[in-house]
Order: sequence, then C-alpha cells, then structure tokens
Amino acid sequence: MARQKNALTEYYVGAIPSDGSTEPEYFRLAKWISTVTDDSEEETESVGYYDGDGTPETDVISVAKTYTFEGFYDDEDPAMSFIKSLEFETGEGRKIMFKQVRTNGDTLEGRATVTDIAVTGGEATEYATFNCTIAWDRKPDITPGDGNGGGGVEG
Repeated sequence: MARQKNALTEYYVGAIPSDGSTEPEYFRLAKWISTVTDDSEEETESVGYYDGDGTPETDVISVAKTYTFEGFYDDEDPAMSFIKSLEFETGEGRKIMFKQVRTNGDTLEGRATVTDIAVTGGEATEYATFNCTIAWDRKPDITPGDGNGGGGVEG
C-alpha cells in the first residue's frame, strides 16, 4: 500500500446502546476537524535479569490509546453536537462508543471516555473552536481489513 493521507482514517462516535445488544448509531467525527493528534501513553518498566548480561529490558505494562481532535465547531454536525451534549456530564455520562477505521481497512471499536470538551473561546473574529480528547477504556475490538482502504459507516 502506498502512503495514505491522514484524512483517510475515519473516526466515529456514538452513544452506548442502552439495551447492550444493538449496534450503536455512529456519527463520523470529521467535518471541520483539521487535526487529530495521537496522545497515547505507555507505562513501561525496565529490569535487568541474570539470564542476560544485566542490561535492562523494557516491558510495556499498559497502553492508553488516546486521540485529541481539534477544529471548528458546527452545531449542525451530529458528531460535534453529540460530543457537546456531554460537556457537563461526569462519570458514566462521558462514556461513548468509539470507532476508528484505518486506511488499510482495519476497524478498532470499543467503549471510550471523552474529556477536555471545549466548543467556545477565541477571538471575536474567529469561528468557534472544537476540541475534545477520546481515549479507549480498554483494548478495542480489532477487525482486520482487506488492505483495500477504509469505508466506515456514515451516521
């Protein structure tokens, strides 16, 4: 596969189905989004062992896969309106379903938490900004793609 532009990676957000069994209604988070930053964190520890030469080996203990979205707010965009509706929620109220469709067609999907929601601020002459951070709560379900590119669901 040749190089692919970042914009071909698709991101979707939706409410967790209340009955726990149906597919969530997803909304694509893309319109007016100019930057998606991978702000993931890994916890590691380094330990040297006697069965080696004592040089410390690094083990990854945990991975917190996190993405920060930045752009301009559009109240008519269903994904942005959904995220904005959570800005005063706490605890379980900030839990969503999050899906990423990568350029090779791999789909990552699972429960996530939305933080750092900001839909206002800036100079009077500028458009309203949109920012949020979405982190999977655990390792997402991964469905391998066919290698022919994305193609998610429009909400």
